[in-house]
Amino acid sequence: MLREVLAATGWLERTGEFGRALRTSARTPGGLLLVGTPAEDPWHLAAHLDDESRLAALPGLAPTLVRWSPPPGAPAHLAVGLDRLEAARRGETLFVVAEEAAPAPLLERVDDARRTGAVVLALEGGDRELRGLAHEALTVPAEDALVSFDGAQHLVSAAAGAAEGWGGPARAPRRLRDRLARLLETVSGPTLDEPGRH
Repeated sequence: MLREVLAATGWLERTGEFGRALRTSARTPGGLLLVGTPAEDPWHLAAHLDDESRLAALPGLAPTLVRWSPPPGAPAHLAVGLDRLEAARRGETLFVVAEEAAPAPLLERVDDARRTGAVVLALEGGDRELRGLAHEALTVPAEDALVSFDGAQHLVSAAAGAAEGWGGPARAPRRLRDRLARLLETVSGPTLDEPGRH
């Protein structure tokens, strides 16, 4: 049902293309650098990408969450600071998630990472400067009533993990149907089976 609703909006195509770009660029284990803004670390997307990495056996899709201010004594996977962006290099992917405008210090680091050969992807809410620095960008307008910024993150992570992508036949493979069902449950809440149906 969700697939049919979104098919007419262009969101499946846009998130599918962006997910494929993410999947094909993130091939180096530990080389997918996921960063947000000072106000928002993309925890939720990091967790979904980690799940997709395991389900699809794509180690390069497991992100390194880069944080603006990791607290002292944080576990290693939560202690990666912005200096990691300065070490970004060819073969790595910098994925910037910014619903609001990216601050100048982030834009500078993104520009530096691009100059050293990293692929830059951006999921943004209308930031022209960030979009201009990215090799691939997906804009989620704040006024879009159908897909929220959080919903777009779900679609992108599921598309990145789906080898068949969103553009497959109407009878989607089981894994893709399961991903869409999980997404629908997240967006609208769990559904109850009718009596006698499994």
